[in-house]
Amino acid sequence: MQQSYEGSANEEIIGWGGRQENPAGKNGKGAHIARKKLSDLISVEVLQKVQDDFSAAVGVAIVIVDPDGVPVTQPSGFTPFCNTVRKMDKLRERCFHCDAVGGRIALSTGEPSIYKCHCGLVDFAAPIIMKDQYLGAVVGGQVHLTDLHEGADLEDMSNLFASGDSWDVDKQLVELHEGAWQLPYDRLKSAAYSLLNIASHLAEESYSNTVSQELYVKNMRLMEESKKRAELERSLREAELQALSYQVNPHFLFNVLNTISRLALIEDAGETEKTVHAFADMMRYILKKSGNQFAPLGTEVEHVKNYLYLQKLRLGDRFDVSLDVPEEFNEVLCPFMILQPIVENCINYAVEPRESGGFIKINAYSDVQDLIVDIEDNGEGISQKRKQSVLKGESEHGNRKSIGIFNVGSRLQHFFGEEYALEIVSPYRQGKGTLVRIRLPLEFDPCAFQMK
Repeated sequence: MQQSYEGSANEEIIGWGGRQENPAGKNGKGAHIARKKLSDLISVEVLQKVQDDFSAAVGVAIVIVDPDGVPVTQPSGFTPFCNTVRKMDKLRERCFHCDAVGGRIALSTGEPSIYKCHCGLVDFAAPIIMKDQYLGAVVGGQVHLTDLHEGADLEDMSNLFASGDSWDVDKQLVELHEGAWQLPYDRLKSAAYSLLNIASHLAEESYSNTVSQELYVKNMRLMEESKKRAELERSLREAELQALSYQVNPHFLFNVLNTISRLALIEDAGETEKTVHAFADMMRYILKKSGNQFAPLGTEVEHVKNYLYLQKLRLGDRFDVSLDVPEEFNEVLCPFMILQPIVENCINYAVEPRESGGFIKINAYSDVQDLIVDIEDNGEGISQKRKQSVLKGESEHGNRKSIGIFNVGSRLQHFFGEEYALEIVSPYRQGKGTLVRIRLPLEFDPCAFQMK
């Protein structure tokens, strides 16, 4: 069954060895893929040998091109007619356009497309797709069909262009056209599918080899990191687990350990070392300060930075952070471990429930008498009823009491007075989030407090 194709001759063109638009861009399939090149996966010499032998055996012209239409191999078996036509600017552009249409059709279906070019010869285009990545195409043909049985799927582009500058007015071209190879439709279709399967199989095999080599390299890096990981595990075992479990959610610890393990598989030593240092700094801060009531705001902020860095490794691009705490406030005293429980709440309730788009903002400023620290997220917010239960320490998360926010609020009032009670502001509308506000006196003498 012959079909006709109508399209603009001014569309981006593809040629056997000419310029090619990546047809994936038209339908989104494989549009993001330039990560692997066909020539990186398969030896070009092997492809050339397979192509040359297949062309000679079947009697069709063949060339393999990358997604941009650049030949990966040298053309095999091109007919004298097509070689001559492609030296003529006007006719060569028409050849490229027909190949472009055939390539887009093949990529859209994932199977070879067979089409009649503007000169009446029959060509095919077979996409090479691996793991949903468009690596290139096998294009070939340049034959007369000896038969065309009912049900044959053939795009007809022979009448696509105006008759001006037609090839069939040139006697030499007519003779060369008549001398092109002849092939039954079923044989040409079989050749197209065979080439597609061969090239795809070679690509898959080579991809598997590449993955194995990459895994080997990563395993070698993992061995180099084993000593540092062992030292980290020893330091964790020796940590004061009671103080740790009191100050930090145990789920966070396990998540960090899992993240470090994954990094050891996929990152080099530098990134793993940075992660270990951030986690070690957190542990030192918690264990060193666990007996103290106050800490400079600057050290609290550094602790939160380490916490957010580790959470960022675990959650990736699921959330962003904005941190604006001027250095002039670094020495302002605040209750120890007052920021992390609030930031942790943002992670649990605003970031974890969504796949992307989470946002946490930490902002510090002064109203002359007090320092104000706002911690804000863009989650679903919190109802008035739940806000009261959180501030009273009556809220539950899972099957246990959630007292982190209550603990922060209680210490603020205990140290500084009721006017420094924790504030929670939320319109309780999706995406509008929750703002937790901490007020700290700019001038505070912990010694005077202890003497009361």
